[in-house]
Amino acid sequence: MTTETNIPSLATLEYLPYIDDRGQIPEQFQGKIGVYAIFDQEKVLQFIGYSRDVYLSLKQHLVRQPQQCFWVKAQTIERPSRTVLENIENAWITENGNVPLGNSEYKEKWTQPIDVKVIMTPDEQANYQSPANDELAQIKIIKNVARRVEAKILTELEARGLQIQVRFNPKLKEDGLLDLK
Repeated sequence: MTTETNIPSLATLEYLPYIDDRGQIPEQFQGKIGVYAIFDQEKVLQFIGYSRDVYLSLKQHLVRQPQQCFWVKAQTIERPSRTVLENIENAWITENGNVPLGNSEYKEKWTQPIDVKVIMTPDEQANYQSPANDELAQIKIIKNVARRVEAKILTELEARGLQIQVRFNPKLKEDGLLDLK
């Protein structure tokens, strides 16, 4: 736990495996308010964020950026305070020496639902844009693309040993978006 005057150094916090040996995301952060730093396999800082439920945010980031989420450091606080959370986030960015890519040019990839329209194959794009297709046919095509991308993500997470259930919001698939339910 921390206060505004007692901001922990990122370097002093322990690296926790993003997915532990039981296939779980760090459960001690369920329902906890805090700031977290996400690192890749080589422990290079990728993203710093804060949340009212660190566990749910970590789960969301893992789905959006599975190849970047291997280690995590976090600091929880007792009462929600955007000022305290932002101060910790800014102190960690300063301590890092530069803004992580996940907080700058790749921020959308970390913070927004996955847009499957931008990762369609050329065949899928041609089929989607075909004048022969009406709106219902386009929705069906985009849902199939979303299912393909979802299956790829789930396969990747399964290969990493993830044991928690990951459910995507089915309503968003019609819009070509993937986000956890």
